[in-house]
Amino acid sequence: ALASEDDLTIGTINEIQKLHIRTIRLHEQPRRICHQLSTRTFGLCTTRAGPSNLPYGENSTNDETSMSTSEVPPFQPSTDDFLRMMEHNYVKLLDDQSFDELDRFELDEFETGFAILSCHLSHGDNKQTAEAGNATNNDTKEEYIVVGTVYAIDDELEPTKGRILVFSVVETDSGNGKERKLTLRAERQTRGGTYCLSAFNGKLLAGINSKVRLFSFVSKGTGSFELQSECGHHGHIMILYMQSRGDFIIIGDLMKSISLLMYNSLEGTIQEIARDYNANWMTAIELCNDEIYVGAENRYNLFTVQKNSDATTDEARHMLNVVGEYHLGEFVNAFRHGSLVMKTDTSSPSPAVDDIVSSFQSVHGCMLFGTVNGVLGAIADLDKAQYKLLLGVQSALNGVIKGIGGLEHSKWREFHNDRKVCPAKGFIDGDLIESFLDLKREDMNRVVELYNDELSKSKDEIQEDAPKPLLTVENLVKIVEELSRIK
Repeated sequence: ALASEDDLTIGTINEIQKLHIRTIRLHEQPRRICHQLSTRTFGLCTTRAGPSNLPYGENSTNDETSMSTSEVPPFQPSTDDFLRMMEHNYVKLLDDQSFDELDRFELDEFETGFAILSCHLSHGDNKQTAEAGNATNNDTKEEYIVVGTVYAIDDELEPTKGRILVFSVVETDSGNGKERKLTLRAERQTRGGTYCLSAFNGKLLAGINSKVRLFSFVSKGTGSFELQSECGHHGHIMILYMQSRGDFIIIGDLMKSISLLMYNSLEGTIQEIARDYNANWMTAIELCNDEIYVGAENRYNLFTVQKNSDATTDEARHMLNVVGEYHLGEFVNAFRHGSLVMKTDTSSPSPAVDDIVSSFQSVHGCMLFGTVNGVLGAIADLDKAQYKLLLGVQSALNGVIKGIGGLEHSKWREFHNDRKVCPAKGFIDGDLIESFLDLKREDMNRVVELYNDELSKSKDEIQEDAPKPLLTVENLVKIVEELSRIK
């Protein structure tokens, strides 16, 4: 509650405002991160340039108040240190509550971690793997941290080797109690850099230069394991991103946009079944569902493609149809399913116009994205009716809110790169919709008036029997407030 001389304001804190942001000093540059829930740990790939005996490392602390700058011993480099100002790359294990460093594994000289994930791998013996393409019911599944690396040699135009490292987090007894440590279970040399990894039905998919490889995790029977290659797929420029669901795999290529592959367990092969033939330089990809996939490219655009399952010809089925295009203005480098706030079911039945309002109460952020500028964004899934309503509201807002410097909103949101320019479609600008709450009352009335006028014109043209409900300022405020809680 806030009290002043003239009024008393009582309100609640929005869920997003309850988030606590904490900075953890790593003294190294983090490159990749994953979380393993079963062991309550984070796995990180980090890099640091400089001598190996800098006063940071296993004994460094994340508590900024525990040691002042004057108490840190001065670093005295030797002549050899100046001659060896090189990169040092590590796989680090952190506690997910205290963020204390639990263990680290130093990579080889010129080796950099490019991919890391926590996943369950099935491991049978060599005979089982040779006789069966899929993991059997007798196979044991355990959770591992898997790292893909690249050897960056100066005189190589393209990496010629890399590694896949499989770690388990093991609790060991020490004098101070139990400690969690990284234990290397298996490693596999690759003919090229391992740029991306994905868990796949108890197995492991790896993007190695221009190839996709599927590996099985096999027990040698002596407590040791190895990664055995089963099959693969060629025909890409460079595979930078990869996601999978069921038997389907989507690939984000350096230059060749998004490709859809399928694993045939009976034949033990991976085949391409569809692709986007536009030349997009990809920076991130993710599956929205089984049919629709979202991608980000290097000219700050987002786009969605859809599998053409109902096509009548093989040529049409082999194409991914572009169903959404949008200029975000940010360089997206990661998509993740999830939300920053807990989902609550607040839907309740209500008649007429209130049905429209209540339908937005069930809308939640289904995907998050992160950008190189540190921006976090949310993407929500809308049904057809919700999309049409918000598209009309967005058009009405553009008639009331004038862009800075006369820049039109539709012009700014156009999908544009070096090859084409086209109007935005399939996306709604959530920031513009949310700005409705900041308008004066007369501007709100004007927005609703423009929306209802356009809706009446469209009804007259289409001549629909079922009348569409008109909006009021109060209903639109409720809709936008519901959408503003999507995080």
